Amino acid sequence: VKVRPNARSSAFEVHQDGTGLATLKALLVDGKANAKLVALVARHFGVRKASVRIKAGAGSCHKLVLVDAP
Repeated sequence: VKVRPNARSSAFEVHQDGTGLATLKALLVDGKANAKLVALVARHFGVRKASVRIKAGAGSCHKLVLVDAP
């Protein structure tokens, strides 16, 4: 997932090749952007936030996000 922080609105989309793009209204401060990303991915896939975790790239704009099946 490629993350673009400090956007006008928050949105998440998945491309045909399986990569994702998340635009986040949150800033990259104190993990707020990561928390918002987890919430967006969970809502997109219809799972609980606890089912979504950032496996790699927590401090980067490119992240590996895992979603557990319900």
